[in-house]
Amino acid sequence: MTFNDIFKSSFLENIASVSILDMAVALVLAFGIGMFIFLVYKKTYQGVMYSSSFGTTLVALTMITTVVILAVTSNVVLSLGMVGALSIVRFRTAIKEPLDIAFLFWSIAVGIVLAAGMILLAVTGSVIIGVILLVFVNRKSHCNPYIVVLSCETSAAEKRAVDYLACNVQKCVVKSKSAAKGLIELNCEIRMKDDNTDFINALSEMEGITGAVLVSYNGEYMG
Repeated sequence: MTFNDIFKSSFLENIASVSILDMAVALVLAFGIGMFIFLVYKKTYQGVMYSSSFGTTLVALTMITTVVILAVTSNVVLSLGMVGALSIVRFRTAIKEPLDIAFLFWSIAVGIVLAAGMILLAVTGSVIIGVILLVFVNRKSHCNPYIVVLSCETSAAEKRAVDYLACNVQKCVVKSKSAAKGLIELNCEIRMKDDNTDFINALSEMEGITGAVLVSYNGEYMG
């Protein structure tokens, strides 16, 4: 293609710019790797509410990216127009889990690599990334974090409760404290020595303690 031919290309001339075989192979591979990404996402999801639509989006995003890059690589003029068109697109959907960003970029990267003809890189890279995510995301900590919410009537009751916690857990750190007339509320991050939670029962029965709640959380305290 010469410099003049670039600007003379018409709609009908672009029909056969990408062969049917290339499209079929690229889309089938994109679907297969997209399903692999979806399964890894499903196995590594650690949020509160699992969204199957996001997993389906990962598969669709892989295939859509492949189609777009196939079109871009087959026509220089189209590639320039595509850059301008995509630059005005704005996505406002909030990403709730930080790991979701990695899956989105993974899907886009696979679509780009497949459309560029680097099949071995796309397959091998996806397998390695999937194994790494499965190993590290699903790795269980030997000591899970918990939050203890205490409602105390007096400062003396607060001190007794904190001292009791410090003696019965592996680690106890006060994360927040709110005080009102006749009520003190503490949020303490703890690491338990074992799976025994009887200390919460003992706390709730202590004098001056009106409530004790034990909550598991993911360690990302927002305060």
